[in-house]
Amino acid sequence: MGSEARLWLRRLRWRLRGGLQWPAFAVLTVGDGLLLHLLPPLASGIDLIPGLIIASFSNLFLVGAVAPFLARRMVAERVGAAAGGPAVADGARVSGPTEAPYEVLLDRAATGLLVAGALGLVAAGLASRPLIVSETEATEMNARLVRSYTLAHASPEYRRNIDAANTIRVAEGYFRTCIPADDRRRNWCLFVDTNLDPPDVRVDRSVTPNDKYLGPGGGV
Repeated sequence: MGSEARLWLRRLRWRLRGGLQWPAFAVLTVGDGLLLHLLPPLASGIDLIPGLIIASFSNLFLVGAVAPFLARRMVAERVGAAAGGPAVADGARVSGPTEAPYEVLLDRAATGLLVAGALGLVAAGLASRPLIVSETEATEMNARLVRSYTLAHASPEYRRNIDAANTIRVAEGYFRTCIPADDRRRNWCLFVDTNLDPPDVRVDRSVTPNDKYLGPGGGV
């Protein structure tokens, strides 16, 4: 077998060994989107479509910007470690028979970054899970306490409007829920502290609606 044929076979072997980047991108982008939806790092959660969009842009940044930078650094370090050895042309090193070419280093860097990103999402989701569960339980407890307190102590007008109640989180485990009157110009508001045992429910003398109590964006 001639030297050109051996070189061609060697380059083909390297390319086959360096062909994981885009399959990994496709699989892990879908996986990352599902992770963001099913195991979100945020208490508010992330819908599936936004999760897929976030995962796509994040992984494109890793593949298109970070991976080439790392691959060039690896090539430069090899050249520096073997002064007088093979040269670098247009970012791709003319490699020896046992050294991976630039394209393979790029593929390895991109695949490694994609896998690391997916593992980071798993770690972030697992770390935030107790907080999300705790916040969800507190929100559900607030809803139960408001309903029972309203049915026991509120006027008929507010009792029949209980399904129109709206809630904001003032602090962790501390909520303000307001029930509108029939004319929607008056409110009956309650503070609920789920951090206490038993939880505390008290009437707020202020009739300021929740959308003005903490300003825009204060609701939960």
